[in-house]
Amino acid sequence: MQHTLPATTPAPLRATLLVLLAGILAGVAVALGSGPATAADGTIAYVERTDAGLRVTVDVPAGAEVDLAGVTAAVEGTPYPASAERVADSADRVQRTTVLAIDTSDSMEGTRFTAAQAAAESFLQVVPDDVRVGIVTFAGTVTTPLEPTTDRDEARTVLAGLTLSRGTQLYDGVVDAVALATADEGQGSVLVLSDGADTGSTPIEDVVTAVEDAAVPVDVVALEQSRQARQGLEQLTGPLGDVVAADSEALAAAFAAEAEGLARQVSVRIEAPADVVADQVSIAVTLPSDAGPVTARSTLPASEEAVADPGAVFDTIPAVQPSTVAVDAPDWIKPVGIAVFALGLLVAAVMLVPARPAALTVEERVSTYTSTFGAPPTAEKAPAEPALKPASDAAAAVLRRNRGLEERIGRRLETAGSDLKAAEFLLLQVGVLVVSGLLGLLIGRGNIVVGLIFLGLGFAAPYVYLRMSASRRKKKFESLLPETLQLMSGSLSAGLSLLQSVDTVVREGGEPVASEFRRVLIETRLGVSLEDALENLAQRFESKDFAWVVMAIKIQRQVGGNLAELLNTVAETMREREYIRRQVSALSAEGKLSAAVLGGLPPVFLLYLTLTSRDYVAPLFTDVRGIIMLVGGALWLGVGIFWMSKLVKVEV
Repeated sequence: MQHTLPATTPAPLRATLLVLLAGILAGVAVALGSGPATAADGTIAYVERTDAGLRVTVDVPAGAEVDLAGVTAAVEGTPYPASAERVADSADRVQRTTVLAIDTSDSMEGTRFTAAQAAAESFLQVVPDDVRVGIVTFAGTVTTPLEPTTDRDEARTVLAGLTLSRGTQLYDGVVDAVALATADEGQGSVLVLSDGADTGSTPIEDVVTAVEDAAVPVDVVALEQSRQARQGLEQLTGPLGDVVAADSEALAAAFAAEAEGLARQVSVRIEAPADVVADQVSIAVTLPSDAGPVTARSTLPASEEAVADPGAVFDTIPAVQPSTVAVDAPDWIKPVGIAVFALGLLVAAVMLVPARPAALTVEERVSTYTSTFGAPPTAEKAPAEPALKPASDAAAAVLRRNRGLEERIGRRLETAGSDLKAAEFLLLQVGVLVVSGLLGLLIGRGNIVVGLIFLGLGFAAPYVYLRMSASRRKKKFESLLPETLQLMSGSLSAGLSLLQSVDTVVREGGEPVASEFRRVLIETRLGVSLEDALENLAQRFESKDFAWVVMAIKIQRQVGGNLAELLNTVAETMREREYIRRQVSALSAEGKLSAAVLGGLPPVFLLYLTLTSRDYVAPLFTDVRGIIMLVGGALWLGVGIFWMSKLVKVEV
């Protein structure tokens, strides 16, 4: 029988803890319940007790070429001698019966019904000759136009004579088909074709009970139905069956695949003592194959004689049909669990980040001061400690042990004009790393390679964003330098001092020049010389142009001269260099665009194929040769991007 994961609802404590706990529970559900299926990759379709032990019929997965000579079997975990042969080649083969339950309602009229008849014909052509085929039709009423038979001509005649009518007694049709498949001894199965929902009065619970009691596989081919309708049909399949979605064109292939499944069945004889197999036992059969071992497991209920007289030993025990043990979580558990876990972490992180206090106006500061002036001293209320402070302290401790890293991060943050501290940026990077890794697992549906790729992207993304922000700010600063120098030259010509001209830039200049020159003024008020403060500004932006300006100011302060005229000359030189720089940028724009397209197209196209045609690119991530090709392609792509970037980069 199938098991589903229980839904867990945590008690509400706080909004933040609730979201975080929900995410963690979903992640635990993914880790515990949505890994690889523990069900066997083969299915035990039928078990029969014999004088020599057990005879087991195994459904072999498509594409697996099994080695019959290497079969092994165990009963209750104890190995016993076993032999295997194709059911079609067996001398005393099990009687197999398949019933086709076909929807003959008016909604099937036209190409659908023609495709259904063609699909049934394909089934008759592929199904082994020893399999008896019966036909049950359902519309306004349920009829049995063909009792199970091996006469294929009679079956084709019945198929050609089917007619359509009103109504869809789907549930009654499934019940009658199951009863017909199990009317005689042997292995039975049912194949249902329907394009609509049930219009009868039979409760679905009665159908589920009938299918479970009969323990026969009921496969339902949902013809051009919605996902929601297909999910409703899953209740009819029982523990052994499945729902197959198909359109009119793929209908024949679906029926042919069902017939091929019967042709692949293997009969396994297990030599086990009668007293062992009389009670309820677990059975495990393993067949070596080119794709790895094919293992099928099942639980065989105790025989009626063993239940009536537990101490008796039986020579002949009637056949029973077991149910396949399949413990597997629903397919949606993994992506939903990862998504909820990532969302929980993200929301919790956002809610835990302390808000920055708003700056007080002059009136508010004066009012606060005057309201407390002369008042009796009171115990000052300690500010609330931010919930993220322990994590921030931990990040700061890491940075203190690596001063070089803290200095590099701090320099980049200053250049980018960010208000974040180095420890806060490190926490932000860890958060992006976790979320990107979970997003990669979600997109890759648990694929480790995809998760590692997204993990690398998450590690690099904050640094790339910081570098881009710093580059934009640097370009803006350098583009405003000629205007800034012109403004300083005008101030000096008007009789202002150099420090006053800097203050003029703070008041009238554009960003980011105004804010950076404001920092220069603050540094001078703290005791730093004006030349050193300006030199620090040039180092923060790594600006050669402004470094020349600082050098000119230092020389003028030492030897004297007309600083206003000097700044005018430097500004004119910068304008000419900026003109040349823009001209070179325009001429190399095509090469840069080509490099970006050629470098970004392979990974973007691979991501697109991963999302839309996962099976097509799966060998690149699951096969060793594919992984080698992927790594090799990435290395060559990196080399190509490096050389293209060097070719299109022109220093001015």
